[in-house]
Amino acid sequence: MSRAILTLNSGSSSLKASLFRAEGTRQDWHYANLGQTGLAQAFAALLNDLGAIRPDAIGHRFVHGGDISDAARLLDAAELARLHDITHFAPLHLPGNLLGVELCQTHFAAPQIACFDTAFHHTLPALAQRLPIPQSLGIRRYGFHGLNYAYIASQLPSLLGAIAHRRIVVAHLGAGASLCLLDDLKSVDTSMGYTPAGGIPMGTRSGDLDPGVMLELAQRYTAQQLSDMVYHQMGLLALSNGESSEMSVLLSSDSTSAKFAVDYFCQQVRAAIGAFAAKAGGIDALVFSGGIGEHAPEIRARICEPLAFLDFSLNPEANHSNQTAIHEDGFKPVLQIAANEEPVIRDLVDGVLTHFKHIAP
Repeated sequence: MSRAILTLNSGSSSLKASLFRAEGTRQDWHYANLGQTGLAQAFAALLNDLGAIRPDAIGHRFVHGGDISDAARLLDAAELARLHDITHFAPLHLPGNLLGVELCQTHFAAPQIACFDTAFHHTLPALAQRLPIPQSLGIRRYGFHGLNYAYIASQLPSLLGAIAHRRIVVAHLGAGASLCLLDDLKSVDTSMGYTPAGGIPMGTRSGDLDPGVMLELAQRYTAQQLSDMVYHQMGLLALSNGESSEMSVLLSSDSTSAKFAVDYFCQQVRAAIGAFAAKAGGIDALVFSGGIGEHAPEIRARICEPLAFLDFSLNPEANHSNQTAIHEDGFKPVLQIAANEEPVIRDLVDGVLTHFKHIAP
């Protein structure tokens, strides 16, 4: 890499940034924010921290890329217009992603590249991609957290050897949560579907629901009210009767509602792992990632304890100290790998710029 690349992950609740310099160094920043006003404030803080540094290119994590299979695209006028047209796919995330681009345009002359979470799941076979609704509707399973799944897939061969190319479940557990079944390091199934609201329960999102529940709620609320409920009022927040959407808060609480929310979450994650094992005829390794997956050993233990029938067992000391390999000797591998989308974004940006350099007249 011969250029300085700034990567941005701007979403609904935080801004993460990394600067990869040409000499191989990396610097990271993380800013909490609330809504678009907070994102603008976080971006101002980033500008202050960058000082006189001006990147040669900027890569943005985009949660949804729509129907395209490209892993990354140059953010020219046509691509920006396309992304504005599909914000309904991920209303909790895409507006923040696009605002990050807009803020960069006002301060940097560097080219900007969108890197899509959905692209990693374009290897899904028809049995995993298709939904049981009329195909003419054009609605299918997309899958998300793809940039982190791509990073984890890149790390598995050095950690697992030949096992890396077998059947592996990766659980990305955080405020947004999903699972992915890898086979030969490619996505062959995933828990999230058409939008990032599906799959297992999350901080404020329910995950999968009986369609009849949504029909009933649609009778009681306006479309805007229902959208707000789907993205901001369900999940752990609802299961804990409004106590918190944060797993760390729920784990430290003595309330019955908090304990119920934690138990419910762990049961649903176990169920998803078991479903993948049934679909694939068994699984050979399990990986935890994301904020909860990385920092909540109690959650990992609760999820894994009933999975002994799949030959998974945690080493309590390794699990409690957040080591990479947390399984007992003699059992199938269980790993804890920190989410790290930024190197994937950096490489995608470098690839796009190299491509355009090669085709330039």
